[in-house]
Amino acid sequence: MTPPPSFDVDEFLAQPLTARIATNGPTVRPVWYLWEEGAFWVLTGPWARLMRRVERDPDVALVVDECDLVSGLVRQVIARGRAELTPFDVPRGRRKLTRYLGPDESRWDARFRAYLHDDPTSRGTTWLRLQPTTLVANDLTYDTSGLA
Repeated sequence: MTPPPSFDVDEFLAQPLTARIATNGPTVRPVWYLWEEGAFWVLTGPWARLMRRVERDPDVALVVDECDLVSGLVRQVIARGRAELTPFDVPRGRRKLTRYLGPDESRWDARFRAYLHDDPTSRGTTWLRLQPTTLVANDLTYDTSGLA
């Protein structure tokens, strides 16, 4: 049995960090995500290879990590499971984009505002939802006091 992580996983995943998602291919790409309801939510659509790859093979792995060489803080969350493509909803899209771009939508690049104001069905905007079958959190933080 894996011991519980030494940090709050939900708090860690609430940060606007960049995740990397891996699909069969193999292909790895950076993504912005929303951790909500025990699942990762990633915006995708027909413009992205990610959507087509998940349609062909929904088994994915995703990692969120941080590494600060000055403080020695190294934490990671690794998730695996079968992704599903679900309809886009604007409120969740707003929550996701606000965490990365801030609350003032007028300051966002037009392409991000479009996700919230265009018709998602005509654009094909879709959620990739990953509710992990395995989720491993590791704290690999190390002491930097002797490195000066």
